[in-house]
Amino acid sequence: MPVKPAALTLRAKIIGTLIRDARLAADKKIEECAEAIGVTGETMEAYELGDQAISLPELEAIAYTLDLPLEHFWGSQVLSTNGGSKPQPDMNRLIPLRHRMIGVMLREARLDAGFSLESLAQRTKLEASLLESYELGQEPVPLPQLEILSGLLNHSIREFQDVHGPVGFWNSEQRAVQDFLALPHELQVFISKPVNRPYLDLARRLSDISVDRLRAVAEGLLEITY
Repeated sequence: MPVKPAALTLRAKIIGTLIRDARLAADKKIEECAEAIGVTGETMEAYELGDQAISLPELEAIAYTLDLPLEHFWGSQVLSTNGGSKPQPDMNRLIPLRHRMIGVMLREARLDAGFSLESLAQRTKLEASLLESYELGQEPVPLPQLEILSGLLNHSIREFQDVHGPVGFWNSEQRAVQDFLALPHELQVFISKPVNRPYLDLARRLSDISVDRLRAVAEGLLEITY
């Protein structure tokens, strides 16, 4: 699947528009967001205009800074209602670390898919040396390229998102809040009542039991009942 430059440019402009819209909605100056992710104001402006593609770690940091769920930039219109202060990680240290982690994940995905650097370069029309620099964390992977590479390697872009770091933990909390708000009102009320906590704990323990074990328990209960 060769990478089409026009498609990459269009994707970068869509993401940039969403970033600018989110920044303005949060009443943040472009310099504030640039400082938060460790880039210059000119680079931040290039991201918003789509003249330069942002990387996933930088987009994660933007979402964190603007109190937005990362899913907003995949097309979701739901903004986080969970305001308040939160600790500010050292993004200048965290983002380069995330670049290296994504590089390792890309390399593992490539090897699992049976591609050499040269064969993947042929499929994507990207230079093998550039792909190698991505894998070594020496070069940030522009998000449009990461989306194409992840799809080609049979992975979801969400698999490359931060999970264990402070930004990933925060994003998981935002997703949990949105999932809770999407539940029917009666379920929200039921879950919110402390008296129902034992039922929720039981449901959680049952979800950890294998299907065969759960079936055996059910059959045992039937024997006792009848």
